[in-house]
Amino acid sequence: MNPIKKILDLLEHDFSDSGKFAKLAPLFDATRTFFFLPSPQSRIMPFIRDHLDLKRYMSIVILSLMPVLFFGIFNTGYQSGLARGETLAFWPAFLSGAWVVLPIIIVSYAVGLFWEILFAAIRRHPISEGFLVTGLLFPLTLPPTIPLWQVAMGISFGVVIGKEIFGGTGRNILNPALTARAFIFFSYPVTMSGNVWVAGADAVDGITGATALAVNADGGGSLTATLADQGFTLPHLFFGLIPGSIGETSALCCLIGAAILMITRIGNYRIILGGIAGLLITALLFYFLPGTRGTWADAGPLFHLCAGGFLFGISFMATDPVSAPGTNPGRWIFGFLIGFLTVILRVANPAFAEGVMLAILFMNVFAPLLDHLVMKHRISKRIPNV
Repeated sequence: MNPIKKILDLLEHDFSDSGKFAKLAPLFDATRTFFFLPSPQSRIMPFIRDHLDLKRYMSIVILSLMPVLFFGIFNTGYQSGLARGETLAFWPAFLSGAWVVLPIIIVSYAVGLFWEILFAAIRRHPISEGFLVTGLLFPLTLPPTIPLWQVAMGISFGVVIGKEIFGGTGRNILNPALTARAFIFFSYPVTMSGNVWVAGADAVDGITGATALAVNADGGGSLTATLADQGFTLPHLFFGLIPGSIGETSALCCLIGAAILMITRIGNYRIILGGIAGLLITALLFYFLPGTRGTWADAGPLFHLCAGGFLFGISFMATDPVSAPGTNPGRWIFGFLIGFLTVILRVANPAFAEGVMLAILFMNVFAPLLDHLVMKHRISKRIPNV
């Protein structure tokens, strides 16, 4: 018998309802589930089997985040090298980036897991695997030199205020990772401003430089030419070798993750495609408006699509099944309006460079209304009983 399983079987009685460690049963159950069990076993009939449970669901989401995570680690080290006047090869850049990024992820998981265990012990319910995704999503939305204590503050707010006060996983109306980022953004704006920190040699010191969305052309010149002069050409924005938050820079890696989610049907394709359509159409309309030269209204649809964190947000955060609509028409509208609002916020308020965070949170609030309107419309089309 597996020695770990033997130990857990011997300890199971102590963590049962009548055991001396009953209050820590959620932690024991989470540990056992991590090693062996995909879900609680049915001990009496009927025995129901399903190929997809919450653990497998979250595992696929984490798998889809791996391209973004690995590239983010590499790009953090690469940008750090450029800041020191060096051009690092892949492995030195990756190891340098890991030295910066991994502590952020570890703090996010450690502090968030503390709150998960605390609330699970108080409410006597299992620890949800949903935190495995939240604990990784949140660090990927942050600049690489954010202080670790701010990471702890942000994930605490996201877990406690964004999820647990509503009842835990499955009952939250806002995406917890985005709620955590919004808290950091408005509480510590210098850390999360459009001038994103590039990690320096010791991962504490750093330099600042404008991100692509913070660039505007002086004197009404061409925005795309100004972006190119500062190194933000469309290929750079697409592949991601630019300064920015850890997980947002590479549009290619975000699209790979989105493809994994859509192929496995973990992320609803209607939200992703609807969001991309909303952004492209709105950006195209602004592009043809007169008097917009030199601003992000003049950027064009592809620059809007690849710059900033839109593809990251629409792929991994807008598709959260809890805070998104449950009806298919509602999902199309939900995604389209996220893309629409992202461009509106970028163009109408240059002081707020990135709009996707508020666009998703705003539509999270209206997701139940969208479902209500869709169901009301469907009911109105039914043939009345005579």
